[in-house]
Amino acid sequence: MSLTNRTKVVSNKRMSFLERLYLPAIFKGMVITMKHVFMKKVTIKYPEKTREFSEIYRGRHVLKRDDEGRERCTACGLCALACPAEAITMVAAERQPGEENLYREEKYAKVYEINMLRCIYCGLCESACPKEAIFLTKNIVDSEYGRAQFIYGKDKLVEPVEKDKRIDVSKRQTPEVLAFKKLPNERHNI
Repeated sequence: MSLTNRTKVVSNKRMSFLERLYLPAIFKGMVITMKHVFMKKVTIKYPEKTREFSEIYRGRHVLKRDDEGRERCTACGLCALACPAEAITMVAAERQPGEENLYREEKYAKVYEINMLRCIYCGLCESACPKEAIFLTKNIVDSEYGRAQFIYGKDKLVEPVEKDKRIDVSKRQTPEVLAFKKLPNERHNI
C-alpha cells in the first residue's frame, strides 16, 4: 500500500512481431531527425557575430565616479554584506589632506576586490549601495588562464576619469532615482 492510497495497474501485454523488430520506433526516430535537419540553425559564429544582450544584462562590475571625477565608494561595506557569494572584500582608509579631488567622502576604499569566480551576478551589491558607486555593466568578463586574474581590484573596476570614456549605467537605474536626479534644487548623494 502506498502513502497516497493510489494504486498503479501494471500491464504485461505481449508485444507483436513488428513491435519486437522495433521498426516502427526506429521509423518515428528517423522522422524526428529529418525534421531537425530542415530547421533553422540556432548556432551563431561567435567571433564574427555576437548575441544581443538585454538592456539590463548583468555583466562586469564598475565602480563609478561622480561628475567631478572623484570615486563615489565610501567603503561602507553594504555591498559586501549583501553579496550572497561573499565575493566582495574591501579595506577602508581615511582621506588625507590634499586628496579631496580623488575621493568624495572622508572615508574611501583603499582596497576593493571582487572575486569574479565567486560572483553570481545577482545585482544585490548595486541595490545595496547607498552612494550608487557600484553597477553591473553589459560587458562580459574577460577569459583568463589563471585563477588569480579573476580577482578584480580597483585597477580594473574604477571607471576612467575622462567623462567621454565613462560607462553609461542609466538603464540600470530605477525610474525613481532618475526622476530624483532631475530635480533642480536637490543634489544627489550628498
